[in-house]
Amino acid sequence: MSAEPAQRRDPVDAIVDQWAAVRPELDTAAMEVFGRVYRLAREMGDRTEKAYARFGITRGEFDALATLRRAGEPYTLSPRQLSSTLMLTTGGMTGRLDKLERAGLVRRSPDPHDRRGLRVTLTEKGLNLVDEAVVAGLTLQSDALKSALNEEQAGQLADLLRELLASAQTPET
Repeated sequence: MSAEPAQRRDPVDAIVDQWAAVRPELDTAAMEVFGRVYRLAREMGDRTEKAYARFGITRGEFDALATLRRAGEPYTLSPRQLSSTLMLTTGGMTGRLDKLERAGLVRRSPDPHDRRGLRVTLTEKGLNLVDEAVVAGLTLQSDALKSALNEEQAGQLADLLRELLASAQTPET
């Protein structure tokens, strides 16, 4: 019989060990999960930010461009639709759109159905840039995933995280 390989330890293990030493009665199982989820999201977020920087955009700017791209042709949404999808204040959305418009990646125009409204549309330059940037980001994420998990494990993890996220988002009654 072959022995199981020793499990790799990480900084979360050290934190859990420290709590066990000073407060052994604590159940730190949730800390082990959420601590790793937080650290993983932060690490991959930093890597993704660097990947998008090669295109001259931040992750937040990518999110705005990608939201327009996912809307499908003609790649147009109102600033309100964008800000609600991105969970930004209207002021934050305005600043982001100003920068994207100056870079020639989006254009704002009057809403033909609402005299007071605006429409935000991806330019051809913005469309090309977001199409390249999404590939760069997905390649980075796929490489990280495939370096640690096989396809079945990745699917199981995605399913488990979906359940955990749904549970966390359920309002308490």
